[in-house]
Amino acid sequence: MNSYTELKNWRNSTIKLVSNDHFKLNDFHDQLMSNSIQIAIQKVESEWGPPPTRFAFIVMGSAGRSEQLVWSDQDHGIIYDGSNDYQSYFMKVGTEITHALSNVGYEPCDGKVMSSNEQWCKSIKDWNEQLLDWLTEDKWETLRNFSIFFDSRVLTGEETLLHDLKKEVFQKLRENPHLYYRLYENVGKIPKATGVFGQFLPEQYGSNAGKINLKQAIFFPYVNSLRLLAYVEEIYSSSTIDRFDQLPSRYEEIKKYKEDFIRLLHLRVIFQQNAADYEGVHYLELKILTGSDKQELKNIARHGRDLFMKTKAIIENRCHQ
Repeated sequence: MNSYTELKNWRNSTIKLVSNDHFKLNDFHDQLMSNSIQIAIQKVESEWGPPPTRFAFIVMGSAGRSEQLVWSDQDHGIIYDGSNDYQSYFMKVGTEITHALSNVGYEPCDGKVMSSNEQWCKSIKDWNEQLLDWLTEDKWETLRNFSIFFDSRVLTGEETLLHDLKKEVFQKLRENPHLYYRLYENVGKIPKATGVFGQFLPEQYGSNAGKINLKQAIFFPYVNSLRLLAYVEEIYSSSTIDRFDQLPSRYEEIKKYKEDFIRLLHLRVIFQQNAADYEGVHYLELKILTGSDKQELKNIARHGRDLFMKTKAIIENRCHQ
């Protein structure tokens, strides 16, 4: 396939075949994104010549964690080696990749977390300064940007560039342990999925009234907990499952929640495989659930909140060491 149109047609004809299996679906997203990026880079090379230095194209968010659903938006960036003289080249690459991914079915990021935005397309030196600035500024927005970056992996290019950045970040956190708690506070306000009597708490207003925010209320307690623990234990992997696996053995009480998380990944793709668009994929229609589905999802939601509280205690303890 040599064009964005061909790739989009392939997406439309194939995605339904993998939409009920979390791992097959995310492998398909990787293949679709990689093929799109390859065409984009070839297009830039035909006009501007080959890349002038080593670089890494990174994906973040659900793509970075390999946790995409049928619909997904764009969260990505570029890290390149060498001087800022190469900025115009890689901005051209980032802009063409953003265009490519839009054409094959990925929504542009509302927050412009894309390599077409110079904030997310930088030399490794400037990336390192920006990440440390984000931590030093210690504001809600800068810490949020830092958390977005941390769920990153290399899809195309040099793995070592991202690894070296995360290594610098870990050293900064180690030297400033109070930042662990600030990063916890940045993700600490999670809406409740269930009420005091165990009932679901759906959205009350708007187009999603009567639905529950599956992403914010049930999924994020797991994702945010394992990201926070990855900071503390210096785990480079962006995958939540890998983060569970790579925690030291003393985290036995935390590791037991991995089974709930894997089950949640499965339920998400089953429940949301027929979602009509990117916004709809995050909201769950309660009426499609059986009684046993509802009970299982309530248990998973409760366990997620338990996990988050245990993570908070670990973070607080680490800050006071």
